Amino acid sequence: MGRLITIGLLSALAFWAGPSHAADAGFSRFVASLWPEAEAVGVSRETFDRETRVLEPDYGLPDLVLPGRPETGAPRQPEFVRPPADYINEAQIARLAGDGRRLLGAHRAALEGVEARFGVPATMVLAIWGRETDFGRSPERYDGLRVVATQAYVGRRKDQYRREFVLALKLLETGAVTRKAFRASWAGATGLTQFLPSEYFSHGVDFDGDGRIDIWHSVPDALASAAKQLADKGWQPGLRWAWEVRPPARADCTLGVPEMRRTVGAWLDAGYAPVGGRIPTAAERTEAASLLQPEGIYGPSFLTTKNYFVIKEYNFSDLYVLFVGHLADRMLSPQRFATPWSATGQLKTASVEEMQRHLTRLGHYRDKVDGKAGMLTRAALGAYQKSAGLTVDCWPSEAVLGSLRLAR
Repeated sequence: MGRLITIGLLSALAFWAGPSHAADAGFSRFVASLWPEAEAVGVSRETFDRETRVLEPDYGLPDLVLPGRPETGAPRQPEFVRPPADYINEAQIARLAGDGRRLLGAHRAALEGVEARFGVPATMVLAIWGRETDFGRSPERYDGLRVVATQAYVGRRKDQYRREFVLALKLLETGAVTRKAFRASWAGATGLTQFLPSEYFSHGVDFDGDGRIDIWHSVPDALASAAKQLADKGWQPGLRWAWEVRPPARADCTLGVPEMRRTVGAWLDAGYAPVGGRIPTAAERTEAASLLQPEGIYGPSFLTTKNYFVIKEYNFSDLYVLFVGHLADRMLSPQRFATPWSATGQLKTASVEEMQRHLTRLGHYRDKVDGKAGMLTRAALGAYQKSAGLTVDCWPSEAVLGSLRLAR
């Protein structure tokens, strides 16, 4: 019996070890196959071989598709798995706002130059720096090249990261960053203001005039590059990012989608009252805005402008944009959100994916199934709640998921 148990254990170990070795060999072949693409963007054979010779995948990263492998347990993007009240943490906001006010003075000349050139407020680029890397105090833990290579091989967005890997090699080829300094998030973003390699080449700015674009060590370069990225994506100078409002009684939360655009004045006339002391001017009342209710009918509500969606192109999460926008405001004013965040829990990513599949099946949802409960998911959920005779709150919960499982 003991011999049989030993044989069984050895077989099990071989089963688990086998796929790992096979997958790593496949990874090496995959990386080698990218040489023509790397050569096409100016990477030398010497650089390619040096940087990829002992490159290994990191299967502990989030957002990977690993058939036959157990869950890694790696944390997913916090913007999509933490409750809003937890993510938009008042103590953290207050601390970063205080730091931001000090940095406004310390980097005044550079920030004034950035704002004059790109039209993006100094407080906004500082807020991005604060959110992304805690003003440089939270360096990323991962080997940037290893991250983008792994994501290109087994990530959910392989085509995107294939390009990012090739451009990461170009970063190393040009000497923009050393391999040791090329640290990144699990998604491959790097530098003080967290750029993907493609963003570095598209939006990077040498603002300190030293002849190189250094978003890892030069604060002027990093802040100017962040401002240029926002400007390139359509930032409108002088336009506020959002106003907090109080919805009228029986407001329809399914209106909270980007496509439902009205002038700020029309929203106000419909009963959405400004709160928090920021009243839109006559000119601002003519601007187009969309309704945002991050917790459905619970928590704060906002009228979001074009600039809100520009920040969202920096990071797709509504909570990220709210954090950054609010942090920028708090550098100039102590005013908190007027409506407190609720203590709502956040569904797990797999549960949100299941919810999206049910909503798609029932004809309420037409966007991608990604496990992220954004504007479109919340509105689709509200539409289902209407059709099912449920309380319409546009907030993903286990109770609504249970109802969706039974819906025909």
